[in-house]
Amino acid sequence: MPSDTIGHTGQVDSNFNPKSGTRSARHDGLQLFALSFAALFLELMVIRWVPAVVRFVAYYSNLMLISSFLGLGLGAMMARRRWNLFRWFPAFLLANIGTLELCHQIVHMPSPDAEARFGQQGTFFFNYLVLIGIFVLNTAVFVPLGQQIGRLFRQLPPLRAYAFDLGGSLCGTIVFGLFSLYHFSPSIGVATVAVIYLAINRRHFLVNATLLIIAVIIIPLSVEQGSIWSPYYYIAIHPFETATQAVSEPPPNLRTMQDPPLYVVSVNTDFYQWDGTLDVRRYTPGLPYSNYVRDFLDPEYLLPYQLHTVAKNVCVVGAGGGLDVQAALMSGADHVDAVEIDPSLIGISRRFNASGVYDDPRVHIHINDARAFFQSARGGYDMVIFGLLDSQALFSYSNNIRLDGYIYTVQSIKKAYSLLKPNGMLCISFVIPREWLVFKLVEMIKEATGGNPVVYIGNGRCILGVAQNLKSAILPKEIADYHRAVGQMPTMDLPTDDWPYLYLSRHTIPNDYLIVCGSLLAISAGVVIALWLTDRDIQNGANLGFAGAHFLFLGLGFLLLETKSIGDCSLYFGTTWFVTMIVVSGVLLMVLLANTIAMRLRQTSHWLYLPLLISLALLYFTPRELILGRPLAIRLLWTLLIVPLPIFFAGLIFSTTFRDGGDPATLLAANLIGATIGGFLEYLAMAIGTRDLLLIIAAAYVVSLVCSWVSRCSNIPSMRLVD
Repeated sequence: MPSDTIGHTGQVDSNFNPKSGTRSARHDGLQLFALSFAALFLELMVIRWVPAVVRFVAYYSNLMLISSFLGLGLGAMMARRRWNLFRWFPAFLLANIGTLELCHQIVHMPSPDAEARFGQQGTFFFNYLVLIGIFVLNTAVFVPLGQQIGRLFRQLPPLRAYAFDLGGSLCGTIVFGLFSLYHFSPSIGVATVAVIYLAINRRHFLVNATLLIIAVIIIPLSVEQGSIWSPYYYIAIHPFETATQAVSEPPPNLRTMQDPPLYVVSVNTDFYQWDGTLDVRRYTPGLPYSNYVRDFLDPEYLLPYQLHTVAKNVCVVGAGGGLDVQAALMSGADHVDAVEIDPSLIGISRRFNASGVYDDPRVHIHINDARAFFQSARGGYDMVIFGLLDSQALFSYSNNIRLDGYIYTVQSIKKAYSLLKPNGMLCISFVIPREWLVFKLVEMIKEATGGNPVVYIGNGRCILGVAQNLKSAILPKEIADYHRAVGQMPTMDLPTDDWPYLYLSRHTIPNDYLIVCGSLLAISAGVVIALWLTDRDIQNGANLGFAGAHFLFLGLGFLLLETKSIGDCSLYFGTTWFVTMIVVSGVLLMVLLANTIAMRLRQTSHWLYLPLLISLALLYFTPRELILGRPLAIRLLWTLLIVPLPIFFAGLIFSTTFRDGGDPATLLAANLIGATIGGFLEYLAMAIGTRDLLLIIAAAYVVSLVCSWVSRCSNIPSMRLVD
């Protein structure tokens, strides 16, 4: 299984020379630790950074993870060859960064009919070629690292090497988590990797250092001066009247000045929200700001309070810039719970919102995922507002669920509706990238609440409201530029906690995903086969065959298992980066524990597959809503004790069979290539849901069992080391 969960795995066997000395072994182990740290850190950094540079990659960000796996696997396949690719790492990294900078102005890939995206535009074929190029270049960056890691695995005892690898990956995960949450900077991130590389490889120091310094210098070319990085987005702030230059400071008298500026906040180079005030009394009549606030912003944010006039206790999820919160206060709210997942957006509003809404004592800020807040909220609200929670990013590096995926499900809306007073109203505001998205929201509300929502559409947005006593017949047909939508709505596939895909019209994998993933999979398979055909040791049966297939399917199953674990834990505790980093760290710790125990086991046992498959069955047949409805302590126990069980047993299987396998570099490559295939298969969740991924995981482990059994029964020689 991939050791960094995001990374590698490996061990060593017949090539280990115990006479090389303890000092040399320690040096190799520390170098392996450092390289595993650097590879993991770089993987996470490109996943985090590239979507902010080339915008449409945000919808394919797990391809950056897949290409990293592929590069490490291809490099490990070449560990026995004389080529020294490690020295070319600076050149590959510079070429990759330079290409990303050139592609910075490329716009979105067009949205397919089956999926809704924001701001889609551009030519499919051209952007498709760009995506292929980004995938290939990112793969090339990780090939030198994979080759060097494979060579080091051949210099150490198997499980000891694996421990160094896991330790580096775990450390890289924790450091990157802190780096991302508190002060993410792609320049600092690349500089960190560069320092590690130069400390390991001192040959051609001046040339390599020059290339890496150039790479660090050109990174800021894609970043506007005054912009910031939050845990989720690259954020820039522009004055309403111009988008040419980001600003870093508002006027000093913003809270009191007449005609205060209105700011546009963009994330990953796309519009996201406004920061300003809704109070038209702050503006001189007839000026552009006054007209825009009066004619566009006020109708949008104040409309819900014309449908439900009594709103003293209000909850706003997706509070962001604070306009929904200010609308609640202007409409008479005495208490507002403002829920926002990104603390940076709250901080920006404190500085750039002329109303100072987040400093109002009636407002209580909750930095949390909306779904997680619903689970712990006391309720009693007159109004629950979903404030333009449209997502601009995926919530995890390893799957294709968007940041708001678990918020816009039938179960989530049902939970939010239960927090209302008997006469309270649930209101959803949403941008309309596709007309069918309105129909889907209507059907979701009907399914979750049993009521028929009233729908107003205008200015490219829809506002939906539902309440127990809502008498839609007496509501006006028009409110400002918003018109009542009436008529029969078509039946849609509704998003659930098992299929959290609001932006898909139905259970399907959109054509562009099929084309992109199919092309990349074909390219990857071609390169792997070419390397295989030119490796005489592999052709002669050395450590490939059924043994290689065994590790390939272990990698495939483990990648999907990790993805499934992150998704489940994010549902239970929120789709935050913190939760993701905790889960990844927990997975690595579980694998490290399994590796430690494997060091004390003298032989491999196929009976380990039995508890592995039983634990998978337990996760499959236990409804997630049953766990989600339990108190926090129960959810924690389930997450800490039950969810990691398959990971633990898979780790034991991997470590014990890897110790007794053949050439570690070849088996490492097979495992990583299996993880690459697993990354592509993760897109099947769009069609079958996330729960049924467990069936694919179980099938992968069953195939690995068969391959391991056949390999053991065969007469292919393999050497075993004793740590």
